[in-house]
Amino acid sequence: MRQKTIEEQYRKMTHIEHILQRPDTYIGSLQRTSEQMWIIQNGKMIQKEIEYVPGFFKIFDEILVNAADNLQRDTRQHKQSYIKVDIGNEISIKNDGFPIPVEIHKEQQIYVPELIFGVFLTGSNFDDTEKRVVGGRNGYGAKLTNVYSTEFTLEVCDGKSYFKLVWNNNMSNKQIPIIKQLKKDPYVSISYKPDYKRFGMKEIETDTQALLTRRVYDLAGIYGNRISVYLNDEKIKINSFQKYVDLYLPNEGAIKIFDKDMTTPRWEVVVSYSPTQFQHVSFVNAIYTAKGGTHVNYVTDKIIQEIQNEMNNNKKYKSIEVQKYQIKQSLWVFINCLIDNPTFDSQTKENMTTKVSEFGGTNEEKFKVTEKFSKALIKTDIIETIFQQAKAKADAKLNKQLKGTKTGRLHGIEKLDDANDAGKKNSELCTLILTEGDSAKALAMAGIDIVGRDRYGVFPLKGKLLNVREASLKQILQNEEIENLIKIIGLQKERQYTDLKSLRYGSVMIMTDQDIDGSHIKGLIINFIHHFWPSLVKYRGFLKEFVTPLIKATKGNQTIPFFTVQDFNKFAQEEDIKAWKIKYYKGLGTSDDQEAQEYFKNLRTHTIQFRYDGDDDDNSIDLCFNKKKANDRKQWLAQYNHDLYVDHTKSELGYSEFIHKELIHFSMADNIRSIPSLMDGLKPGQRKVLFACFKRNLKQEIKVVQLGGYIAEHSAYHHGDLSLVSTIIGMAQNFVGSNNINLLLPKGQFGSRAMGGKDHASARYISTALNKITRYIFPEQDDHLLKYLEDDGQMVEPEYYVPIIPMSLVNGAEGIGTGWSTSIQNYNPIELVQQIKNRLDGQPFEPMTPFYRNFDGIIENLPNGNCVIKGLIDCNEATDIVTIRELPIKKWTRNYKEWLDKEMAEEGSQIVDLREYHTKYKIHFEIQMVDGFVQDLKSPLEYFKLTSPASCSNMVLFDSNNKIKKYECVQDIMEEFYQVRLEFYHKRKDYLISKLDREVQLLDNKLKFIKMVISEEITLRNVKKVDLVKQLDKFGFTRFSQLIQVKSTKVKAFGESQKQQKNVDDDGSEEEEKSGDEGQQQKKQISKKLQQTPSIDISEFNYLLSMPLFSLTYEKVEKLQDELNQRVQSREALINKEISLMWREDLDKFLEAYQEMIEIELRLINQQEKMPGKQMKKPKKKNDKQDQIIEEKVQKSKKAIKSKDPVEEILSKYKQQDDKLSDINSKPNESKQLNPKQQESKKQVDKSNQFSQQVQGRRIRKLKVESSSDDDWIQN
Repeated sequence: MRQKTIEEQYRKMTHIEHILQRPDTYIGSLQRTSEQMWIIQNGKMIQKEIEYVPGFFKIFDEILVNAADNLQRDTRQHKQSYIKVDIGNEISIKNDGFPIPVEIHKEQQIYVPELIFGVFLTGSNFDDTEKRVVGGRNGYGAKLTNVYSTEFTLEVCDGKSYFKLVWNNNMSNKQIPIIKQLKKDPYVSISYKPDYKRFGMKEIETDTQALLTRRVYDLAGIYGNRISVYLNDEKIKINSFQKYVDLYLPNEGAIKIFDKDMTTPRWEVVVSYSPTQFQHVSFVNAIYTAKGGTHVNYVTDKIIQEIQNEMNNNKKYKSIEVQKYQIKQSLWVFINCLIDNPTFDSQTKENMTTKVSEFGGTNEEKFKVTEKFSKALIKTDIIETIFQQAKAKADAKLNKQLKGTKTGRLHGIEKLDDANDAGKKNSELCTLILTEGDSAKALAMAGIDIVGRDRYGVFPLKGKLLNVREASLKQILQNEEIENLIKIIGLQKERQYTDLKSLRYGSVMIMTDQDIDGSHIKGLIINFIHHFWPSLVKYRGFLKEFVTPLIKATKGNQTIPFFTVQDFNKFAQEEDIKAWKIKYYKGLGTSDDQEAQEYFKNLRTHTIQFRYDGDDDDNSIDLCFNKKKANDRKQWLAQYNHDLYVDHTKSELGYSEFIHKELIHFSMADNIRSIPSLMDGLKPGQRKVLFACFKRNLKQEIKVVQLGGYIAEHSAYHHGDLSLVSTIIGMAQNFVGSNNINLLLPKGQFGSRAMGGKDHASARYISTALNKITRYIFPEQDDHLLKYLEDDGQMVEPEYYVPIIPMSLVNGAEGIGTGWSTSIQNYNPIELVQQIKNRLDGQPFEPMTPFYRNFDGIIENLPNGNCVIKGLIDCNEATDIVTIRELPIKKWTRNYKEWLDKEMAEEGSQIVDLREYHTKYKIHFEIQMVDGFVQDLKSPLEYFKLTSPASCSNMVLFDSNNKIKKYECVQDIMEEFYQVRLEFYHKRKDYLISKLDREVQLLDNKLKFIKMVISEEITLRNVKKVDLVKQLDKFGFTRFSQLIQVKSTKVKAFGESQKQQKNVDDDGSEEEEKSGDEGQQQKKQISKKLQQTPSIDISEFNYLLSMPLFSLTYEKVEKLQDELNQRVQSREALINKEISLMWREDLDKFLEAYQEMIEIELRLINQQEKMPGKQMKKPKKKNDKQDQIIEEKVQKSKKAIKSKDPVEEILSKYKQQDDKLSDINSKPNESKQLNPKQQESKKQVDKSNQFSQQVQGRRIRKLKVESSSDDDWIQN
């Protein structure tokens, strides 16, 4: 082979030669290709496999886009009105509009039309600082068409002159241009004869002509609303992008989602459903982007997000987690957009690469998904179809996963103790014991030796089984325990079992604690089997339960087991329970190995088979575990009877009976744990915490973890330590959005509004104590009147406390139970106090607006009874800085900051920079936006998501009779609270009077006794006790058992005077009894002598006889007389005191304490606000004058949306109300009509109102930091 010369190896090509030799770089392939393409046929678009040459298609598109680009150059004098296209073996495109000047270019010394169409790297699109929305970019365009034509004819008229030039032979030759004057409307006409030979064609082919025709229709869809588009002298009847889309979706029922309000000068979007895969038809500046690009991703991502939001918020779709790619596969998106200076990955311009941030356009011109568009999208079948497709795939995966096999030995299942015969010949005779945790498994393993390991297997559940009836497929697929159970039992999904031979175990025995949580676990296992394999629920003997005693009573060698509390209570009423030793079995772990073996020796006694009795069983199971049956569960629980229980002595139990007599107790307990009481606003866990703190008189701080241990010990707390610790921490939190009044003090880091309290420190490091104000809300005098509960024979917290203000409104409530949920906002304690005072004066309760301590935003009541909570925002037009000074309640700072960061990171973000200057109490974001953003911003609160709806229509509480009840309004809650609290003051008054009566009676007897001893009417020396007792009885001294009883519910376990119970005098110790045989002998002799007067007990007068010797002194007599007089006077004053005054006095004490707490808190806030901070500055501009102009414009910026001081408003309002009340009370001659008792009562009312005015009218001011300790009130 001849070696090439240097000249042959290294060549310099002309532009034309390079374009012709390397077409892929410029116009794409010259090879014929077969591809599915959209073409127009019979008036509609169809997708068809056609043969065409990409390069041929491209040279046509270059001329077509040139004609379309001219539309963007429209002026008042020159408006484009048409594009005319003729397609044949020779192709021509003509348009009017802005003219190409028929003038000589001074630098190039040729006419401008020749320069544009006949010289490479020329054109009007090279200034990248100029924002243009055209298709041309690189200076090739029409020249490529010229190069690939055998003849290329250009005609231009600029309104004054006419220019015509013809190129031949792939632009290699050009004829002499024709130039003449011509006064005619401007136009440009290009005709070219493609070089068919280079394209491997003889003439234009049918498929190619169809493809070019479709591009002309594209142009009509894009610009048909502005110009007329003609094809072969026939006008195309499409005048909008929406009608263009109709060509693709001609069927009447086709989904087409379009909102004209979402259409901007730069964006038109239509969305439809794609049954196969993601599709798009997209245009950028009239260029058909067949491969899509960043513009398609931008629009599609926003639409996907809307669909995903709807699916996440709609309960119907929560069972499946649909991924974004699954949503995208079902979308067909049509996009027509204008982009500033678009960039592409090649000269063929099929894939746009421009960054979203560089799309251009004003804020109003950008693409946004409107609410109307979203609603239209939701109404279509798209979301449902996406869900069903995703569900079908998940179901297929689930069916594969939920398929067990009958195999002899399983491996890899932790903690499974498999029966030896499981999965083998006798597998249907095997029983799987499912236990509640490891401790229950230990009990089963201790007893299983009795029945043998061949046919009994044990598997511990980690906790409560998943409710598969309402779980998402993803949850089921990811639930290891469900998967393990299926493998262990050998279950196969959707199989109808007529026998048990295919299973590894022929029965399942459920072994749980005999408490309500154990009942729930049983129900969940039944629900699991019933949902997937209903035939097994019907199979007698497949499901069983293993029951153990809840309580055992022992006397001597006799032991009686009790399987329910109700059984034991019956026994306790009939027997002398004090003679029996009672042991409570809190869990299966309480039983020892010996008891376990006893259980398994009597396995039939401890086994109950579940029995299927028909449709009622199916309906009962569905009632409990189907979320759609929430309303039915409300009616079910409304008929709750605490005394119903399952008879565990029977050998069989119907599913329906189990649901309605056993599981119902869990469902009600779930509500009790989740929904607070109207009276004290507390849930049982919170009430136990408060009870223990009162019992301990917790004034000194204690570690939270230590307090948890004390509470568990003294209040019979049966749940997890973490739950208790969480409750304690929640009661001490005081950040904005938590408690209006924290009953406990936060000594340490108890969490903040940054994370909604989740950022608290470990319970080992933080301490707490009772807040000083707590006892003002829950007066100690009321402790004697509460109804205390009993647990494990131990007196624990009361049924509910009765505070002086409704704490259910002060701190609000959130909770989800069974069939019920609740949501109550916080309200202002000061307003609640005034409302109660008004009610005491005979006025009705009035509606109130929610209130959160230290919240600076706005809360507005809505006509529907709910409310909206708004943050605070200040928008500065001059600097484009947005300052956010408050967030809506429950919108935590860190979550909001993460949202801002996400927005800032997105392509095309309007956020330039973000800075934070928060304090513990105050929010302060400063956000630098892009230039001109604030001026275009219409709804700052909505844009920055600073409004949150708040529900006031789901106020559910346990009423004063412990019945669950929904309240329509705050006034209803207030009224019920008022009536019960008022009655409680009557009880308190009766209690205090009875207490004073008893004290008067005691003092009177003691005084009489001392005087008679001093006067020697009673002889103590050398007198037998039995004779002394008779003597006292003779003189009429009151026996201890006959003293007036105090009307109190308080018993010794909660601090009732041990002295009273032991008959001990206040002035001395219990009478010393002789010990040993001598003492016992003396007691017997005294008792024998007293048999003649059996009604007198030897200890009846210990309260007198045990007084110390110094009681006989003159001073003691004087002191007792003074005490007696004081008690008599106090009793008389109390009898004459109005009940309403007692309440008013408590309210005034509370107001004073609350005022002190607020002032101390404001000191801390004021101290933090004085700390130095930085402010965001607008980046400096190059022009100093512009800086000066900006500074002048700052004063004209948008004002912050700001509310008045809510506390000040309320105080002012109440001061006016108190002034009116004072006017009424000061009417002339009114006191003359009152009797002395009424006059005294009125004085007390006036005094109370005056005090209330002093506290409420006092300006809550920001005080200078003082040296006094604030730790009693609030933790900094």
